[in-house]
Amino acid sequence: MNLRIKKRTTKDCESAFTLIELVLVMALLVAAVSVSAPMLSSFFRGRTLDSEARRLLSLTHAGQSRAVSEGMPMLLWVDASQQAYGLEQETAARTGDPKAENFSLAEYLQLDVVNGLPVSVGGRSLPAIRFLPDGSIDESSPSSLRLVGADGSTLWLVEAANHLSYAIQNSSQ
Repeated sequence: MNLRIKKRTTKDCESAFTLIELVLVMALLVAAVSVSAPMLSSFFRGRTLDSEARRLLSLTHAGQSRAVSEGMPMLLWVDASQQAYGLEQETAARTGDPKAENFSLAEYLQLDVVNGLPVSVGGRSLPAIRFLPDGSIDESSPSSLRLVGADGSTLWLVEAANHLSYAIQNSSQ
């Protein structure tokens, strides 16, 4: 039997990383993450404000669609004290609206209704956008909703001039 044992040369050992080099790279990564983490946190909070505004806008479209398809007025109600909002039939049956939707805001977001008259929703008097069966928005509905983030950034849901829809606007517009 002819066994050959390969000897390690210094050339083989030079291509590997030392423990000190690995520790230094890990320390640099930790420093980079610790510096960028607060910036990423505010970025994700800003994305949450934008996502919440888009969800609210989608709910206005859903309310209009349901009002037209079911031939019943729909209410998009806002409960600022409970940080909640939702969509349901104006005159739900005794068992309630099976298609009702309820949403909660993130703890650092605030939703305010501007010039909204309260209506009766589930035994509570809350401001609400009322969608009529013809697809229009009731005149007593609020003209705008304001979403405010923890950093003070604001997005508005504003009724269009034709009174048929809402749109998202930045506070600077």
